[in-house]
Amino acid sequence: MHIKKEIRVLGIDDGPFTKNSIKTIVVGIIMRGAQDFDGMVTTEITVDGLDATEKIIEMINKSKYKNELKVIVFKGVTIGGFNVIDIDTIHKSTGLPVIIISRKKPNFEKIFNALKNFNDGQYRWKLIKKAGKVNKLKIKNNKILYFQFKGVKKEDAEKIILLICKSSLIPEPLRLAHMIASAIVKGESGGRP
Repeated sequence: MHIKKEIRVLGIDDGPFTKNSIKTIVVGIIMRGAQDFDGMVTTEITVDGLDATEKIIEMINKSKYKNELKVIVFKGVTIGGFNVIDIDTIHKSTGLPVIIISRKKPNFEKIFNALKNFNDGQYRWKLIKKAGKVNKLKIKNNKILYFQFKGVKKEDAEKIILLICKSSLIPEPLRLAHMIASAIVKGESGGRP
């Protein structure tokens, strides 16, 4: 994969929700690397549902930006509570590599126990495990990010992550997606992604 400084990245994050929320917004921010904001796409998913994969694929494939995109990044393998994304299916259905990025190493024991509250917890657990091995990447000031990936070589995923981290540990497209999703729901942005 040829990785340019202006690689078109789609960073996807959900908006805030409460335990009584049925739906939440999902915002996708299209950026050239960590520099230029090119556009935005949105969809809505069910909180703790199982529609995130399908809705995100539809959002991407219908977008006028689709042909310019080179990679999709998410902050974690769940979105909208425990609405688990199937990164393999997203990769195959969009033709784009997918990278999951997290500031903290996922606590799989805690996640597994939480999934016991769902009738289909075993299925959700399979989707989480399907995302693959959690890798470590040292970035600015010897800080560590964790990542999983599909459709791209590990070393290319690392290059992309380093390229899109600008002013914080969280890559710029994810940071902006979080801020904009929060502003849409609450009327102003706030909180760490």
